[in-house]
Amino acid sequence: MVKAATTCDYLRSLASNFWLGLLLSSAVMPFVPSPAIASEVQQAGASPEASTTDEVTSVADVTVNEVKIDTDIPESLISQSALEEVTPAGNVAQPLPIDDVNSPTNFNLESEEENIDPAMEQVTNVSQLRDVQPTDWAYEALRSLVERYGCIAGYPDGTFRGNRALSRYEFAAGVNACLQQIEKLIAVSTADFVTKEDLTTLQRLISEFDTELATLRTRVDNLEGRTKFLEENQFSTTTKLSGLAWFNVTGASASDDITVEAAGSLTPLVLRSPGRDANFRPIQQKIKDDPNITLSNLVWLTLETSFTGRDSLVTQLAAGNGDSPANVFASAGLYNTFGTPFLDQTAGLQGNNNDVILRELFYSFPLRENIQVVVGPRINWYRYFDNNAFSFFLTGATSFNSNGSTLLNTIDRGAGAAVLWDINRQFKLRVAYLGESDEFLPSGIFNTASDPRKGVFSPTNTATAELTFSPTDRINLRLIYNYSNIDPSFPIFDQNGNITGFGIGGAPGEPIYGVADDGFGGSINNAIAHTFGLNFDWLITRGIGVFGRYSYGSTNIDPKTPGRGGGDVNAQSLQLGLAFPDLGRRGALATISYLIPFSVLDGRRFLAAGGGDGGVQYEVEAAYFFPITQNIAIVPAFYFIGNPNNFSDNPNIYVGNLRTQFSF
Repeated sequence: MVKAATTCDYLRSLASNFWLGLLLSSAVMPFVPSPAIASEVQQAGASPEASTTDEVTSVADVTVNEVKIDTDIPESLISQSALEEVTPAGNVAQPLPIDDVNSPTNFNLESEEENIDPAMEQVTNVSQLRDVQPTDWAYEALRSLVERYGCIAGYPDGTFRGNRALSRYEFAAGVNACLQQIEKLIAVSTADFVTKEDLTTLQRLISEFDTELATLRTRVDNLEGRTKFLEENQFSTTTKLSGLAWFNVTGASASDDITVEAAGSLTPLVLRSPGRDANFRPIQQKIKDDPNITLSNLVWLTLETSFTGRDSLVTQLAAGNGDSPANVFASAGLYNTFGTPFLDQTAGLQGNNNDVILRELFYSFPLRENIQVVVGPRINWYRYFDNNAFSFFLTGATSFNSNGSTLLNTIDRGAGAAVLWDINRQFKLRVAYLGESDEFLPSGIFNTASDPRKGVFSPTNTATAELTFSPTDRINLRLIYNYSNIDPSFPIFDQNGNITGFGIGGAPGEPIYGVADDGFGGSINNAIAHTFGLNFDWLITRGIGVFGRYSYGSTNIDPKTPGRGGGDVNAQSLQLGLAFPDLGRRGALATISYLIPFSVLDGRRFLAAGGGDGGVQYEVEAAYFFPITQNIAIVPAFYFIGNPNNFSDNPNIYVGNLRTQFSF
């Protein structure tokens, strides 16, 4: 009898201590449910922050139907593999995602709750949770639940993440796990030692969460059915296919004739060439007619393959047929540099409409827990550098000039490697070396990394380092340095159409815009350039943010002709903008920005095109990303360009663009 009484007291004490610890720890350290259930709850729209002000005397009083679910609000318009995830513009971190010829790929706005590793493991000792300290006020309660009852799970990185918000479904899942443990403890004891009072207490507690537990069982059944269907119909066991498609309607107009610096024929637009007259001044022409309105398309298809669950082989295919009307007004070497929406373009060589090209091909894998390595023959520079929360090309500012610094980078896509080091929560370091390998340039002249005559370590190539400092989850400051070795491949003409030399410029010539030669139409040696950049974004309040960039670039000009003196072309660019997240609808983003794409500070005499008369071209851009559904958005944008082509007496240019964006 003494033994029976002692065991019964022990079970009663066990049950009471268990529920006390459960209620205490749930206040700040939530239970971790089955990852599939947790994911399903979040996808359904149940907010962990949702609460009710009405007093509830019993959990059973609250039914599932009372949980507010907003199915109209897209959680993420873009899939990670297609471009890098877009998350609410509030908690800004260093990301991901895709890029453009002259803009960042992918910004990543991460919150602690949205970056939860779904793979959770059973914890048998509280010391296994490295973010739980004995000084935490709920430490003892959590230790009891872990060591006495064994119903707490942790994350693979050894954390518990006790500050996460707790939803009622998560709490119910935790109750269910712990009830099973209690039942096991009771089962191993003699039935005579369990009193009626103990069983009544357990039954009442089970009844309290009957509604939530029943809902969880239904969700598990649904998930099992969906999992079976996906397994039977999936594209591949290792590969995920995602895509983006855009329709663009674009128009551009000037208030008078526009002066451009170009020689010979003005078409095709992308092949406009610079030239110098008999006095070695840049040849000028006039654009008298406005371009017509265009309707174009662009499609990206991304295949992401994982062999270990932690690595990723990315293959991105693209096709498009756009040529933005604003390019009609551009001087030689300034193609796509003002009033041009990034996604209003062809995918490969201009003129080869809707040809399918390989845009990206790289493999990434973890070197250590916080170090990622990326290697490949075609790495997208903008996936990893010069990102910004409010000028990400998929959801923010939309022109080539505002998506990224106009002076960065000579290599848009290149062959080489990048190392991504997340030092801690405040600091991230990115470094890369890439040899030029661009899909939008003719391989006979460019794609030097795969050309045996040039190679990866001969021109053109770049080395980049970027340090990101995030003092809070609302502020990001990025410092960038870029070293460029640029191969002169841009032909220079005289007034008779004869090639007189080769210079640098255009898309593979940053930080030079326009075209630079030796000042007399002659060739130059490989150009060495140093570019420094500052990039920031700051979410001041939930509805207002500011962002900006400043870049300074210096390019050394070394003439091949003996006796001709060289020098430097020094230039700067500037961008300042305001952002309005969730304006009109959750997930929407309105931006307005002012920018200077290419202001020549020194060395204008070396510019055969792009220098103008010394004026400073500027642009004002307004864009509004509006998600209609989770997979469809519309993005109207308007651009005002002053002093086009750096001519102070050029009239203004106005550009309008309406983009429809699909993700799948």
